[in-house]
Amino acid sequence: MLSVLGTIRELETGRLSVHGVYDRVAEAIARREPVVKAFAHLDLEGASARAFNGIAGPLMGLPVGVKDIIDTADFPTEYGSPIYAGWRPKADAAIVTMARRAGSVVLGKTRTTEFAHLHPSVTTNPHHPGHTPGGSSSGSAAAVAAGMVAYAFGTQTAGSVIRPASFCGVAGLKPSYRLLPTVGTKTFSWHLDTIGLFAAHVADCAYVLSALAGRELRVDTKDFGAPRIGLARWPTYEEASADMRHAVEHLARRASARGASVVDLQLPSLFSEAEAAQRIIMDFEGAQSLAWEIETHGADLSPELRVALEHGQHLSPIAYDSARSTAHVARRVFGDLFQDVDVLMMPSAPGAAPEGLGATGSPNFNRLFTLLGVPAVNVPGLVDGSGLPLGVQIVAPFGKDRAALAAADWVERLIARG
Repeated sequence: MLSVLGTIRELETGRLSVHGVYDRVAEAIARREPVVKAFAHLDLEGASARAFNGIAGPLMGLPVGVKDIIDTADFPTEYGSPIYAGWRPKADAAIVTMARRAGSVVLGKTRTTEFAHLHPSVTTNPHHPGHTPGGSSSGSAAAVAAGMVAYAFGTQTAGSVIRPASFCGVAGLKPSYRLLPTVGTKTFSWHLDTIGLFAAHVADCAYVLSALAGRELRVDTKDFGAPRIGLARWPTYEEASADMRHAVEHLARRASARGASVVDLQLPSLFSEAEAAQRIIMDFEGAQSLAWEIETHGADLSPELRVALEHGQHLSPIAYDSARSTAHVARRVFGDLFQDVDVLMMPSAPGAAPEGLGATGSPNFNRLFTLLGVPAVNVPGLVDGSGLPLGVQIVAPFGKDRAALAAADWVERLIARG
């Protein structure tokens, strides 16, 4: 993989040139893209030329992949749907402009599931092409895992950053809600949609987020010490595979042995209600956000999406308002869990990437934290018995993104020590 921080250090010391960066990218694309199929649109030649002309900013001309529900003026934006084949927005989304200002070059548009919902794209898992890369940010996670970009943008409405990061063995960050702007991104649920990041390592995600958001969020510049970890348990935890539960619990014991405070933490039953509320909010708002597509191009929507949108159309405003009230209470109660811990730790997904490309896996380990709007980080480095990646999720209170990243970086380094 192409580490953001590692590459920047090589550029700063002169051990690597910008030409050298794009040589690595070109080699990875030639070798991996025919099977991985991470990109809906790709312009290596144009991106290289822009980088070679000299790019100022903390991201130093590094290539970024942009999920194809995020508008770009110089690439088509098709939302993973035939309805928008060849669609060319007039302007970049806000996050794309921010990335360009920070010194990144857009290499291409990464594949997404249809309207960032469930219907999968053609992207395969870089670790095993017979397994799903996850979704909906399938191409972004796969492009980073295959070394074709330094980092990539995704979005999460249920589990669309953390789950594919887990399946593809890369770091994934879902920041606090609205820390990164969604202006110019195709809306599915305006109370849930969140821009996120993929990179090789947690510290890479922190560096990019700091560069984009203009806040001090880096975790490579100081020692934050061992975190206080709550090993979170709630009914969803029982959905995890035996390999996943063993990996998380073994990691918790190792963390404790290395100086972290680790305690079991049972989440109140309110959070099971909140998970149900996430589904209601997502489907109700999705039916409104995609009302034009339903009415004018309903036959071009996948069966999976039509079912979800029809469910949303039949939800009553009373049910929606009640779900939003549940979410409001859950957000307030969630903060109370952190009296004696800094972060929560739990699986990022039920297990390794499922076999087959007809589905993208379950988001049930992610729905709650998207609803709450809190920062969540996938920590890579673990594998199951067959060698497929397993991800561990670190979650912190709203606005405590640096605490989440620092703890996740500590855990990633613990895993790397073996």
